[in-house]
Amino acid sequence: MAKRNTYTGIMTTAIHAGEMPDPATNASAPPIHMSSTFVTDEPSGFSAHDLTDDSPYTYARWANPTVDMLEHKIAALEGAQACLCTASGMGAASAILFTFLSSGDHLVISDVSYAGVAELVRTTLPRMGVKVTPVDMSDLDAVAQAIRPGTKLVYTETPVNPIGRLTDLAAVSRLAHDAGALVSCDATFASPIGMDCIQLGVDLVMHSTTKYIGGHGDAVGGAVAGRADLIAQMRIEAGIHHGNVLSPFNAWLIARGAATLPLRMRAHQEGASAVATWLEAQPSVTRVIYPGLPSHPQYELAQRQMNNTSGMISFQVGSAETGLSIAQDMIDRLNIIHYAVSLGHHRSLIFWMGSEGMIDTSFQLNDRQAASYRDWAGDGIFRLSVGLEDASDLIADLERVL
Repeated sequence: MAKRNTYTGIMTTAIHAGEMPDPATNASAPPIHMSSTFVTDEPSGFSAHDLTDDSPYTYARWANPTVDMLEHKIAALEGAQACLCTASGMGAASAILFTFLSSGDHLVISDVSYAGVAELVRTTLPRMGVKVTPVDMSDLDAVAQAIRPGTKLVYTETPVNPIGRLTDLAAVSRLAHDAGALVSCDATFASPIGMDCIQLGVDLVMHSTTKYIGGHGDAVGGAVAGRADLIAQMRIEAGIHHGNVLSPFNAWLIARGAATLPLRMRAHQEGASAVATWLEAQPSVTRVIYPGLPSHPQYELAQRQMNNTSGMISFQVGSAETGLSIAQDMIDRLNIIHYAVSLGHHRSLIFWMGSEGMIDTSFQLNDRQAASYRDWAGDGIFRLSVGLEDASDLIADLERVL
């Protein structure tokens, strides 16, 4: 297994955690171990249940040195005991849901979350006998009322995708733990640099490493960090039994990106702050939602909970028709910002998200929840992932279409 290190500084941790010079060659950079199987020195069991922390590498679905290195790095960045890397961000979410929920169990989840997760919990989980209650996680009274004796997991996301609403993780964690439930948090928008989720009481911190941790838009992956016993359960069930494992090559790419994560997040925040401030002054923009702006409805919580307000901005331009028209202009006229889905890359990305489709399909919100969503998103929003370009160039690009 990879060397486990503990460092004081976040930059040192990002660069060195999980790594050591290659024992075979003394290469400074970590190698990519693409082998699917490993030669063993002595007879061993053929069940994954026989594995221990000291077991040698046997088969890549069970453990791989390159993936193991990334897992140690992300665990160190999160201040967690252990980490499981998965094939995608959805794989990380599925690993949590399918490991800790069974027929008859109850899940409380944010009524607004990543669309793939929202659709999974509203279609697949009920078909498997899991009861699901979507709730506005910014409303602590609603969270408390949603928790019941059979609640096994409270699945949070903050800031939520795509509207940037925040969840008070410490408060929600107390409510869940008082009821004997686990708490998970999709912290993809914030990255490990943005929040100290473990210290705030979260049991399982989930990321789409495709986004900020990888940071370059060239590798798909996911990760869950948390207590060692919980991660061990997930490794057996989600990783080994479900086959939800990360490619060693993608692990190597993501680890290379993770080494510069603290520097990049500083630059993402700086650029997003400048762009968000400029957007607020534009007559064609009717609302800007960014946790680093004093105008954010939960600015005080953002200042208290977030160490970095990231690079994710949502903004409105009025009606859905106006939004669609501007979206087409963006496709035709933007020179720097890419009109594309995803986020957290070194390149800036923007995409129009109409409210009607999100409310009716992905989120399936009731009337009250839909009204709350429209309070944040209006008829639709542009989700802008501010990359590492000069803010002045991004502003000049946006001036062409706004």
